[in-house]
Amino acid sequence: MPDIKHFDPDATLETVVRLFWRQGVASTGIQDVVTATGLNRSSLYATFGGKQELYFAALRRYLEQRSQPMFRRLAEDERGLPAVSEFFAGLIEARCSGEYAQWGCMVSNAHAGVENSDPKVRDVLDQHHRELREAMYAALVTAERQDQLAPGADPGASADLLALLAYGVNLRSRAGADAASLRKTVAAALGSLGVRAAA
Repeated sequence: MPDIKHFDPDATLETVVRLFWRQGVASTGIQDVVTATGLNRSSLYATFGGKQELYFAALRRYLEQRSQPMFRRLAEDERGLPAVSEFFAGLIEARCSGEYAQWGCMVSNAHAGVENSDPKVRDVLDQHHRELREAMYAALVTAERQDQLAPGADPGASADLLALLAYGVNLRSRAGADAASLRKTVAAALGSLGVRAAA
């Protein structure tokens, strides 16, 4: 007879995402996962594997359900620079207020943690960076087409800079930086690119 699960693996994984996102891998033991999910170890291991497999599943879920929708919206937005500004405004709002304030970004946290020694985790981090950078590039190409960029501004180099700026916002917000200072930094960075405001 097949084993019948008496819990929702999807809801359980979402709980695990929040746990690893808030605490990080190094500070989260399997007992923390057991306590947070209300499941016993054997159920967790049978469904997800060990702690590292569980973390990897949570990281992939974070990428797919939180990061990628934001990247798609940015890449498909036809407004150009206003879309970039709105992306950063939303990022700062999410990182500095509400339920997830000072949690940072699960992916950015992984860049700074011991978990990035796992090649499978590094692959997810690289995928995240590539998709973030491509979304920035798409928005900047749109901005260039609409004459929103200063003469000589390079959408490729600017996309690299803005992707790194997004990581900086994530990490600084986790360390307690306030929204006003982050907005000021974003404005300064956009100005340093020679970007003029869209009409």
